Amino acid sequence: MKELLLIGGGGHCKSIIDVIEEEGSFSIAGIIDKSDLLGKTVLGYPIIGSDSDLNQLAKKFTYALVTVGQIKSPNLRIKLFKKAKESGFILPSIVSPRAYVSKHATIGDGTVVMHYALVNANARIGKNCIINTMSLVEHDSLIGDNCHLSTNTIINGGVVMGQGSFIGSNSTTKEGIKIDENSFIRAGSVVQ
Repeated sequence: MKELLLIGGGGHCKSIIDVIEEEGSFSIAGIIDKSDLLGKTVLGYPIIGSDSDLNQLAKKFTYALVTVGQIKSPNLRIKLFKKAKESGFILPSIVSPRAYVSKHATIGDGTVVMHYALVNANARIGKNCIINTMSLVEHDSLIGDNCHLSTNTIINGGVVMGQGSFIGSNSTTKEGIKIDENSFIRAGSVVQ
């Protein structure tokens, strides 16, 4: 089984660990977090290094995934994604076996599709995105790089979501709209 490093050991990491364990393509080799947390564990997996160790760890491991969440800004996720790529890691997409992704949809590198999410036909999801639990991305929608769709969001057909955007839990978009880059949409919103 291929070994995977997780970059970030907080709450979002715990949710992703659950998806990776169920998905079964990767074994978790360890977690990268703050240097003062070395030796601690997250759900039984050891914290084996910090961001400054990525270049060295890339000599031993091939795969990594950014497991830091995104709420106020995508900047940390973008920085970590770039650093992992520059270090030489491959950042796979991970799809929960309890999610549905159409064979006619595309998912970018480093994107995670969480439990019970749905990605329908001709939807395109960019790199380094979080498609969180129970989210729906309808047909012909385009989700830019570095976006986070929170739990139970609905992106209706033909929506274009600009890169770096965040949409809060239980939000719904009208079909066919464009969401500007780096938008922050509060939980429970109706976006028209």
